[in-house]
Amino acid sequence: MTVLRTRRLVLGPLTADDASFLVELLNEPSVLDNIGDRGVRTEEDVERYLARGPHASYRRHGFGLYRVGLRESGEAIGICGLIRRSGLADVDLGFAFLPRFWGRGYALEAARRVVQHAREDHGLRRLVAITNPGNQASIRVLERIGMRFEGMVRPTGDDPELRLYGRALDSATRARASTR
Repeated sequence: MTVLRTRRLVLGPLTADDASFLVELLNEPSVLDNIGDRGVRTEEDVERYLARGPHASYRRHGFGLYRVGLRESGEAIGICGLIRRSGLADVDLGFAFLPRFWGRGYALEAARRVVQHAREDHGLRRLVAITNPGNQASIRVLERIGMRFEGMVRPTGDDPELRLYGRALDSATRARASTR
């Protein structure tokens, strides 16, 4: 499985060793409000979550959500990666970070690296991202990586309306994004 590096971060596959981190992250009020309840309350729940989500995606698509850790210490600080959702035509960029690591540019750094990974390692030509209309921090990250608002969507019938952002991953877009 691919390991991605940036100046400050290491992104790699989620494993059972990440159980306590995932229980903490997936029960953060900001994650519950902006992403939804994944029903992960215990380390046993993490096993099911990993098997049905990230691990299934790694096998099926060669990508998924990755653990984001600090390069110096290895401490897990969030998740960021690529998700193939049945309600979206294109692969979705997703991310979530523990609140104590907000405001340091980690989400932007991880998202930029995942966009590069999508283009270079998976040959993707377009990415999308969805977010709650009031999630201004995520909207800022999406805009800074070159995504543009395209409209409101409901990926599944039960979902509330979400803002859909999109970005082509062509050479002109790459040149503009690399200068930011």
